[in-house]
Amino acid sequence: MRDTVYFLTFEGFADWQAALALSEIRRPGDWQVQTAGFSVAAVVSMGGLTVQPNVSLAQIDLARAAMLIVPGGHLWLRGEGDEAVKLIRDVHAAGAPIAGIDSGVLALARAGLLDHCCHTGNWPGQIACQVKAYSGEGQYDASVLAVSDGGVITASHLGSVEFAHEIIHTLDLYNASDREHWYRLFKHAQLPPWYVGEAVAA
Repeated sequence: MRDTVYFLTFEGFADWQAALALSEIRRPGDWQVQTAGFSVAAVVSMGGLTVQPNVSLAQIDLARAAMLIVPGGHLWLRGEGDEAVKLIRDVHAAGAPIAGIDSGVLALARAGLLDHCCHTGNWPGQIACQVKAYSGEGQYDASVLAVSDGGVITASHLGSVEFAHEIIHTLDLYNASDREHWYRLFKHAQLPPWYVGEAVAA
């Protein structure tokens, strides 16, 4: 049963990039969220939060994985994290979607996930510069802040709302109308019609 969304943690991970997505994943109560680290030792995020991983990468249950979320961090810019790159490949091969944002997209590229699907990133040329084996330039879409294709979600560092929106859609959270209202609320501060009505009545 795929009931667990794993969130990758490591020293210096960008803690804010998936915050909206994680809160919406937990809200309905249908999904477990577990943090996964290279070990179960505590790490400190880019924003200074100390996080104790629930499991190590080796302990991730591929049969229960509903998604793996990969945030950005200098780790990926240094070309490190081979163990996580292998995990990304294994989780995707097991049938679960992978979601990467900011430099986390580089880890997906290193895993070979971006060569044959539509994807985006921080700016055109960054992935090819950082990942020599990458051959997906023709699939890169610079016109969007986030995109989902082939079980792979990618997002720019400027697209945390779009990233969350793609994750919400992929996990089938809420209905299509509510997802659209959610996006308008968090992206454009446009209140849903029912909320406007309640505010006027109050």
